[in-house]
Amino acid sequence: MTEITFEEFQKLDMRVGRVLEANQIPGSRNLIRMIVDFGTEKRQAVAGLLQWYKPEDLVGKKYAFILNLQRRKFMGVESQCMILAAEDDKGNVVALQPEKDIMEGSKIH
Repeated sequence: MTEITFEEFQKLDMRVGRVLEANQIPGSRNLIRMIVDFGTEKRQAVAGLLQWYKPEDLVGKKYAFILNLQRRKFMGVESQCMILAAEDDKGNVVALQPEKDIMEGSKIH
């Protein structure tokens, strides 16, 4: 595993966002398009979570996101941030949520 400096870590803009909308991208097998509220702005995220989450189960919940990754398109839909998720050695995936309620846009340190 490559170590990074604390300064490199500080470059990551990680924040809590609340999912306002979520739906499967037409024609995809695993992609969910989400509109996420970060308090001062809304962004679109695309994530391959359909195997583990129904889109409607994501709506209204808060998750951890990285906002300053280079934007990418998936099936023609631009992802403007990335949801953080954990995967175990059996292939189970869970999106990371704050333990307690906290305001949208709160910075993750």
